[in-house]
Amino acid sequence: MESQGIRKNSTLICAPLMADSVEEIVVQMNRAKSSGADLVEIRLDSLKSFDPVKDVPSLIKQCPLPTLFTYRPTWEGGQYDGNEKSRLDVLHFVMESGADYIDVELKAVEEFNNSMRGTKPAKCKVIVSSHNYQYTPSIEDLGNLVAAIQASGADIVKIATTALNITDVARVFQITVHSQAPIIAMVMGERGLMSRILCPKFGGYLTFGALDSGIVSAPGQPTIADLLNLYNFRQIGPDTKIFGIIGKPVSHSKAPLLYNEAFKAVGFNGIYVHLLVDDYAKFFQTYSSTDFSGFSCTIPHKETALRCCDEVDPVAESIGAVNCIIRMNNGKLFGCNTDYVGAISAIEDGLRGSQHISSATGSPLSGKLFVVIGAGGAGKALAYGAKEKGARVVIANRTYERAKELADTIGGHAISISELDNFRPESHMILANTTSMGMQPNVDETPISKEALKSYELVFDAVYTPKITKLLREADACGAKIVTGVEMFIGQAYEQYERFTGLPAPKELFDKIMSNY
Repeated sequence: MESQGIRKNSTLICAPLMADSVEEIVVQMNRAKSSGADLVEIRLDSLKSFDPVKDVPSLIKQCPLPTLFTYRPTWEGGQYDGNEKSRLDVLHFVMESGADYIDVELKAVEEFNNSMRGTKPAKCKVIVSSHNYQYTPSIEDLGNLVAAIQASGADIVKIATTALNITDVARVFQITVHSQAPIIAMVMGERGLMSRILCPKFGGYLTFGALDSGIVSAPGQPTIADLLNLYNFRQIGPDTKIFGIIGKPVSHSKAPLLYNEAFKAVGFNGIYVHLLVDDYAKFFQTYSSTDFSGFSCTIPHKETALRCCDEVDPVAESIGAVNCIIRMNNGKLFGCNTDYVGAISAIEDGLRGSQHISSATGSPLSGKLFVVIGAGGAGKALAYGAKEKGARVVIANRTYERAKELADTIGGHAISISELDNFRPESHMILANTTSMGMQPNVDETPISKEALKSYELVFDAVYTPKITKLLREADACGAKIVTGVEMFIGQAYEQYERFTGLPAPKELFDKIMSNY
């Protein structure tokens, strides 16, 4: 159910209902109401058979929420492939029967208007829609499209485009903010997700939320539950600050869960979203307003991110990677690295737990042989952090040259990943995997054989989806202490949260949120 709090926007959540039968639609209507939706979209084109004269009034009467009827033809991405006049006749009948909204395609609206019998019922608002399943047009073309929809007599404008790049969303935000008419504007696909979540900030009329994940009426649609509970949709206002996790892939990240829950708990006016980014520099160029306040950076962008910053923390500079970017009040970007603190402290805690060493006696990593798998941003952070704690560091990477480059920089030793299985110079070593090997969906992958794990006292895996990877499962079976990526994730999030909000990190709350994961 909907999370509590004063509603800060008037943007509606509409549940699209698609089913084979009228009976199933009625069941879905009641679910939509209990899920917290404001209205339902009844997709007539999904019904296998229906009798408009009997079923439409019945659906309107039984619906506990306001109704929007859509009868989408195949030429606009729907399922109806019958006679066009019959389709428009049904929409006229729907309007006369007391529906709250109907959706008519821009390509059909002229014919619809010409075939109108008498005057339009005052109660029914006409949404005139245009869908582009190929790309997102230029700002000029979008402006012309909105003007054409308005000129058609629409009560509400609806445009849906497709994101080829996350920067496409910026044009749709711009159109939304400047629209003179009520507007529904969204960008389809995973790269367009933030258009669906942030529309209240920019004044969108409604957004669509699915009843169930995976059963969507358009690509990239979030669920109603996620809109309300994960993204705090009702609390988003014009002055809400935007934060997000930048990566590719990124949908697996639990960071929005962590930060949005914490923001809500302390009443901080921010929203944290998934950002699937292909081109870092273009992203920051496009989203340059101070409304876009802070970012977490994940695979594969941590080294590129450093080059996009105007200022970089000296530690991050030494590591050569940033995982946190803050937009300062002057608009400039400041980069830092919280990865190494999170991971190293989680590993130290793991060692202390197994040896009962107090933190006063210095780092339990001191003098240990510390093997890092991977020479990317996270690998650099771990290598730097371990070295700083007095460990002897070995870098293992698929390409030996990259391992050698990092080893030379920090004063360590390099091997190829293929040598790992036979690399056993001593016992009680520490192993840290910083590659994405073993991450969903490739859960059967592991960078090292089970036999080789017997030489390690502790094994850490930066992957946290799943929480227990194959590597950790096998290490545990060999008797090694294991530290999960969740522990690193929480550790590195403390500092990011403080930088994002200026508030102390709610450590107990972070632990509680992630303990359910």
